[in-house]
Amino acid sequence: MRLFLCLLLSTWTLLATAQTLPARWDELTASDWPLALAKSSRTCILPIGILEKHGPHVPIGSDLIHAREWAARAVRQEYAVVFPDYFYGQINEARHQYGTFALPSHLVLELLDSTCSEIARNGFDKIVIINGHGGNVALLQYFVQTQLERRRNYAVYFFQPQQDSAYRAAYNKLHKSDNAGDLHAGERETSVLMYLRPDLVHVDRATRESGRKQDRLMVPPAAYTAIWWYAGFPNHYAGEGDKATPELGRLVVDFEVSNLVKALKIIKTDTTTLRLQNEFFDRVDSLK
Repeated sequence: MRLFLCLLLSTWTLLATAQTLPARWDELTASDWPLALAKSSRTCILPIGILEKHGPHVPIGSDLIHAREWAARAVRQEYAVVFPDYFYGQINEARHQYGTFALPSHLVLELLDSTCSEIARNGFDKIVIINGHGGNVALLQYFVQTQLERRRNYAVYFFQPQQDSAYRAAYNKLHKSDNAGDLHAGERETSVLMYLRPDLVHVDRATRESGRKQDRLMVPPAAYTAIWWYAGFPNHYAGEGDKATPELGRLVVDFEVSNLVKALKIIKTDTTTLRLQNEFFDRVDSLK
């Protein structure tokens, strides 16, 4: 009887701990770690933002806030461990504006690679990158491809929500400004911050600077050059932030969260990616 009560108490303790287990890496205790690994199926989310000017009206850390909250809301529905705030990405095009934090390109890649290696050393074999900054997309796609440079005991996934017709219809119904020009700190991004952190948004300042494209570059669009963004948007602002609404922000965030939850359910049970990675490297090694 005593043994049964001890086992029952242990079970209740484990269940209670599992239900209250923090998701953020920095809020876990070391003694939580085995349970966090098990509950997450060794899956860690790496939310990446950036520090840059977002027009005259939304915070410098907008992308970081967005990615952080996106992850936090998703793991309430599908548990995974969330790595602390990470803002070391590609933002050279905003170095002429206060608040921008831009590291050398080689360091950005080395830091990201070392971060993933350290996450894996702590027991995770699935690392899911989510990104709040448009200027990081090409960098992150390249980084994922560099995972085939050497054998690793973990897999990196770069998750990007896939829009469907229902979402696009709902989005277009709420969106007021020109979609083509809504690129940075405009209606969409401002709406997201109005929904997530209205206390940090100053819509009354949104018209103090122009977010219109200034066609100052004479080369054709097909000829890609680094100065293209500055040529078009020297204020580092593209769009009409004054047209933002929290309703649009909620639609965007809810869509992203639901997409991530669905993806996490699949990724947490995925054994194929790592198996194929190992098969790939076995074949690479066989050529030596």
